Amino acid sequence: MLEKLTGAFSNVIRTISGKSTITEKNIEDTVEQIKMALLEADVNVRVVRRFVNSTIEEAKGEKVLKSVNPGQQFVKIINDKLTAMLGDSKQELKLKGPDTQSVILMLGLQGAGKTTAAHKLAARLLKEGRKPLLVACDLVRPAAVEQLCQLGEKIGVPVYKEDNKDAVKTAKNSISYARKNQHDTIIIDTAGRLQIDEEMMAELVKIKKATDPVEVLLVADSMTGQNAVDIAKSFDDQLGLTGVILTKFDSDARGGAALSLKTITGKPILFIGTGEKTEDFEPFHPDRIASRILGMGDIVSLVEKAQETVDQEAAAKLQKKLQRNEFTLQDMLEQFQSVKKMGSMQKLMEMLPGMNGIDPSQMDLSSLKKNEAIIQSMTFKERLNHLIIGPSRRKRIAKGSGTSVADVNKLLKQFEKTKLMMKKVSRNRGMQGKMMSQLGIDPSAMGGMGGGMPAGLDMNSLKGMDMKQLAEMARRFKR
Repeated sequence: MLEKLTGAFSNVIRTISGKSTITEKNIEDTVEQIKMALLEADVNVRVVRRFVNSTIEEAKGEKVLKSVNPGQQFVKIINDKLTAMLGDSKQELKLKGPDTQSVILMLGLQGAGKTTAAHKLAARLLKEGRKPLLVACDLVRPAAVEQLCQLGEKIGVPVYKEDNKDAVKTAKNSISYARKNQHDTIIIDTAGRLQIDEEMMAELVKIKKATDPVEVLLVADSMTGQNAVDIAKSFDDQLGLTGVILTKFDSDARGGAALSLKTITGKPILFIGTGEKTEDFEPFHPDRIASRILGMGDIVSLVEKAQETVDQEAAAKLQKKLQRNEFTLQDMLEQFQSVKKMGSMQKLMEMLPGMNGIDPSQMDLSSLKKNEAIIQSMTFKERLNHLIIGPSRRKRIAKGSGTSVADVNKLLKQFEKTKLMMKKVSRNRGMQGKMMSQLGIDPSAMGGMGGGMPAGLDMNSLKGMDMKQLAEMARRFKR
């Protein structure tokens, strides 16, 4: 996501961060490069002008020019300005308590992804302990009601619908239904059009009046750039938006919508859609997105994702197996599968400092899939004891996995080296600390080595790392 913008900013950061002295000319040249990058990213001109003026004003002060590390200080200013442009801090949904009903009204043009976003939001709220109800009020788009019903069934959330063409009546009746069935959150999927028109707006105004929503959310396609900002302004003028959900954020290489919305409309971005799966729906963290744009990665989100997918009980068991030198090929397979649960390798790489924009195909990631296929072709007995895998078994495994005997031999050698290394690390606290320190992690904050991602990371130390530490961390990840 935001590849073009990240590439441009990363080049600027690399140039300026290493300078021991900075002049006003350096600052002006750097800001000019940033200005061009923002304009090419389709960021609103007013937003760019405000960003440039405030950055130059602050950067030319004594705080930067006479700083011990002027390059890093200048980068910090850029990071702070980007974060402010994106909305300063994460905004939460303003929902009522579980003993009453909170209505969320979903708005947007046709094709923006309202129905998909509605079901993703419902799934998220369900996971957080709410009892959501989806309401089918898009009676214009063919099969919209059926689509919502299928998505609702997929996540185990009921859908309220009526056999009529009166969206206002359906929305109003859904409130009574929700009260009777103890649903605390009502998410209303409304009709969109290819463009804003009076008929659509009139219907939405009536639905809002009939349901009294606590949140009025615009679902906008992030790839439409400044057009998404104009659409948000039109909806806000008539309906009073409380926030925005940006869809297709994973496909947006420019970032014009994200960087312009808050400044122009004053409305926060609450969530972003990052893929087609139900779980590809994330809260919008301005500081983390700013960090990604500057090529500094997003370690905090990476750790959170790992903590969501890693089975802590399984991680503890693996730790004990490592200490007893009982790590097997079955364990290795489970580690492969654990990493896959965290999402695509492209998304994971975007969270690592200095890795955004690197083509995953350059990293020989196909070997991971190949090794997984090889282990899956083994019998369970072979996975538990690799020493019994002789020439004939290797030939059979190669044939079953569509690989060669050489590939099988390579995996087994790799496994033996991995097992030996893990044995040494699990028994040597000093080595564990050294490895974690190389990644910029506080070893004393670790709760264990299992699961592929340490538990209990010191989040504040990660977020507080300066440019030099981040650069070193990125270099070690690349190795």
